[in-house]
Amino acid sequence: MKRIIFLLIVNIIFVGRVWSQEKEITRIPLLGEMAPEFTAQSTSGKIHFPDDYSMKWKILFSHPADFTPVCSSEILQLASMQGEFEKLHTKIIVVSTDGLNSHIAWVKSLETICYPGNEPVKIKFPLVSDPDFQISKKFGMIHSYTSNTKDVRGVFIIDPNDKVCAIFFYPHNIGRNMEEIKRTLIALQTSDKYDVLTPANWTPGCDVLVKNPVDKEKSKVQGEDMNTNKSNFPWYMSFKKLR
Repeated sequence: MKRIIFLLIVNIIFVGRVWSQEKEITRIPLLGEMAPEFTAQSTSGKIHFPDDYSMKWKILFSHPADFTPVCSSEILQLASMQGEFEKLHTKIIVVSTDGLNSHIAWVKSLETICYPGNEPVKIKFPLVSDPDFQISKKFGMIHSYTSNTKDVRGVFIIDPNDKVCAIFFYPHNIGRNMEEIKRTLIALQTSDKYDVLTPANWTPGCDVLVKNPVDKEKSKVQGEDMNTNKSNFPWYMSFKKLR
């Protein structure tokens, strides 16, 4: 009897450790955390992430499956905007659990399509193959209530220091707004460069917010200096123009 109880306790401890390790492996990276590293095959060759993109902004996209309608529209939209992201010193990386041969065939097919109403576009960013789910688990892209084998539509914006700055998750049936992702990227770059905040619905060229002052006297001066054209705002909402 004692032996049976001992074996049960050992089994419980073992299962608990395995569950804990699995939970840790599949944890979604937190904001401000270093982006997980990985090495994998892609349509652009072997990828060493994030080392291959040192001192660049990076956007990591995950998608559920190749040759599907929503995913195809997203890749084509990204391809039409890849020049815009390049000007923002940002690299695009796409990941899914499909195999490399599937990725290559899908890219060849997509490059013959006119979308959205433009001429066919060459897809220059890599599609990474993750058939063993190692990348998907590191970024928490597989949500078991949806699927155990397909990534959700995840987006990770990662800064030049390889820290996670923004995270988006979308369900399988809803396509992402690439313009909103680009807007968020520009907002992050603006905040990083000028040490400011961006208000609700901010777009490039609009006024930004100044961080709250550290004491009452500075709050009075800040309110007078910053809100000359917005006198109806209190000291804790100080706007300014960047240029």
